[in-house]
Order: sequence, then structure tokens, then C-alpha cells
Amino acid sequence: MKKQEASEPDRDSIARAQSQIDEASSEPIQDDAVFGEIREGDTNYRNVRSLRISPRIIPWLGTTALMIKTQIGLGVLSMPKVFDILGIVPGIILLLTIAGMTSWSNWMVGVFKLRHPSVYGIDDVGKMLFGRFGYELLGAAYTLYWIFVGGSALLSISISLNALSDHGTCTAAFVAVAAVIGLMFSSIQTLGRISWLAWVGAACIITAVSILTIAVGIQGHAPMTGGVIPEPDYKLSGNPTFVEAMTALSTISLTYAGTPAFFNIVSEMRDPRHFTRALTICQVTVTVIYIVVGTVVYYYCGSHVASPALGSAGILIKKISYGFALPGLAVSATLMLHLPAKHIFIRILRGTKHLTGQTRTHWIVWLGSTFTVTSVAYIVASSIPVFSDLVSLVGALLATSLCFQPMGCMWLYDNWGPGRQKKSLRWCLMVAWCIFVILTGFFLTIGGTYSSIVSIISSYEKTGGSSAWSCANNDN
Repeated sequence: MKKQEASEPDRDSIARAQSQIDEASSEPIQDDAVFGEIREGDTNYRNVRSLRISPRIIPWLGTTALMIKTQIGLGVLSMPKVFDILGIVPGIILLLTIAGMTSWSNWMVGVFKLRHPSVYGIDDVGKMLFGRFGYELLGAAYTLYWIFVGGSALLSISISLNALSDHGTCTAAFVAVAAVIGLMFSSIQTLGRISWLAWVGAACIITAVSILTIAVGIQGHAPMTGGVIPEPDYKLSGNPTFVEAMTALSTISLTYAGTPAFFNIVSEMRDPRHFTRALTICQVTVTVIYIVVGTVVYYYCGSHVASPALGSAGILIKKISYGFALPGLAVSATLMLHLPAKHIFIRILRGTKHLTGQTRTHWIVWLGSTFTVTSVAYIVASSIPVFSDLVSLVGALLATSLCFQPMGCMWLYDNWGPGRQKKSLRWCLMVAWCIFVILTGFFLTIGGTYSSIVSIISSYEKTGGSSAWSCANNDN
């Protein structure tokens, strides 16, 4: 009885402590190394929201949703096509290799942010590493990268609308509709508010690819062509040309290329110390989905797999899948247009009262940033309307150069001086690893960009360039 009575105060103490933690999680951040002083009535950017799973608050699940959504939207729709080029076994091996390397890069983002709280984006990292040149170079690369990825998202929305409406109108009109949707929702100011949309978007994409995977497995083959069931022609090991292999590698790199956005996400977390937990769940989840969807869909469809993959199971399943995927694709466009707009916005107003204050300048710069970014993304989507070509070009030119080289340099920046004095085995191995990551990044950037340009030129030669701003149906 005495032990039981003594346990009651302990429970009360635990409950009070948990209540204090929950209250602290909901209090606004008053001052920040990036956003400065946040006064009452100002926009609070440090508000990526927690999720309450009674009776506890899990403060990092909103971060997990944003991370998953930056990666899983477009990447999973390209994975079966990658396996068609490389073969199932090399495809999985290379996918796991890129997953491991980018996981380390992502982890370095969280570590670097904790060590350097004033860092908001990868341009700040460039300034610390290489001065003004690095600041401008990485800032421009980051902005262009997300604008191009946003263009890919607009293009995927137009494909979805074509599939659902049986090409109800001109494709150029659907791209414009996608741009309007992207402009409206990307104008939401904080990632905390967008994190709720990210949960919806991730759920919709996962549901869509699950329907596709199950349907293809039950059907057991690619859709009939001319009343004939295609023969299964999957390859355990492919025999791609250099251009084809590098294009596939660039696409895999893009599927894990949320890394540049993770700087912004961790900067808007309430507690950046929870970053690694959210990252672990994100990387495991997307890797499992990529392997399962890519393997099953490609195994049954072989070379007849569509890109995007949702068109690989026949007209009915395609419409059902796109119906579920459409909200997820819209959220992808929202997030991918929001990120470069936020970068431009903070670049212009950082250090002024207008950054968080609800002033006329604040709103003019913010809405001007979202409109400009969306307009450029619309031009990109309309100019390069071949989904797989656009995805591989973005992955090669910008994703690899933002996901590998800077992170290797970040570790060396923090550890070169102290470690050089002792030169422990761990330090030597990490230096070798960082050099490997940097060189791998350069190889993927140069080789992948060349291959993607060759592929785009080939596509234009087939169409005579008439596919740009075309009304032709882009639904495969």
C-alpha cells in the first residue's frame, strides 16, 4: 500500500512536467538568429507545428511530413522508368547508394544548423565556406533548382488533369490552371501552416501509388495494346548506354533531393534538436516506397511502363490513381514554389522590421516573390513539356550540386582545423568520405547534365520543337 500511495505523487509530477513541455511547445519564439525579434501580431516563422497524440505532443511529426513531401511527390512516379533503364538489381543497388549518401548529407544539415544558428538557407552556407561568391552561387542554384522542380510539379498536374478529363482541353491551358493553383497556395507564408497540407499531400500520393501497385500486381501485366497483352520483358540487369545510365542516376538523385529544403525546414522548426528523428522516419519511408513501387510496377509492366508511372495499369486505374494523386501533386507544387519564393523574400527583407512585421512592404515583397517564381516555373513547364526529360535535367544540373558537394565541404569546415592536430583514424576516414562525396557530386553533375541535354535534344528532334506550349495530350 505504501508503494502504491507513493506512486500517485510521481504520476502527478510527471503529468505537470508534461503539461509544462506542452505549453512550452505552443509558446511563440520571441527572438531568432534568422528572423530577429518577433513581436505580437508579427508573422511567426518558427511554427512548424507539433502533432498531439493524446496525451503527448510529438514536436517533430510536422517536420517529417514536410520532408516526405519534398521528395516523394515526383520521385516515386519516375522510379519504374529508372528500373527499366538500369534493370531491377542495379536499380535497387544504386537507389540504396544514393539514399545512404543523401541521408548523410541531410544529417549534416541538422548538425550544421545547430552549430551555426544564423544559417537559414544553403546560400548562408556558401557565404561561410566561400565568401560572397559562394553566397551568390549557391543562392542562385537553390532558387533555380526549386523553380525547375516547381515546373515539374506543374507539368505533373497538367498530366493528371489530362488523364481525368480525357484531354478535355489544351494542355497549355491545364499548365496555366496548375500555375494558378500553385500561386494561390504557395502564398501561404509559413511552413508551419503548409505542414498540414503536407500530411494531406503525402497521404494522397502514397494512396495513389498503392492503388497502382496493387492493381498492376492483380492484373499481372501491362495494359493491352490493340487487344494484345504485352509480353513481360522486365530485366534483372539492364544494358544502358552512358547517356541512359546517367539520365537514370540523375532521376534517382532528384528523388532524394529534398536536402536543400531541409535547411529551411530545420530553421522553421520549434526545436531543431528533433531534426534527426524526423529525418530517419522520412528516409526509411520514402526508400521503402520507392523500392516496392518501382520493383512491382516494373516487374509486371517492363518496358511498357509509363512515365509518370500512374498510367501503367490501364485507363480506369489511371483515372482512379490520378484522382487520388491530384491533391498530392498540388501540394508538391505548393511547397516547391513556396521554397524559392521564401528564399527571395528573406534575401530582400532580412535584417529589417518588414521581414516579420505586417507592413505594406512585407506583403508587396512576399506576393511579388510568389508571383515571380510561379511565372518562371510556368514558363519552364511549358518550354520542356516532356516529364522524364525535365526531371532528369533538374536532377543532374542542380540537385546533385546542392546535395553532395556543399555537405562534404560543411563537415570539413567544422572539423578540418581541430582534427588536423590529432589526425585520428575517424577523422582521416571522414576526410576521405567527404572527398568521395564531393567528387561523386561533380561526376553526377557533369555527366548527368550532358546526358539530360542530349535526351532533351533528341525529344525535340522527334517533335520538331512543336511540343513547347503545345495543346497535345501529354498523358501517357
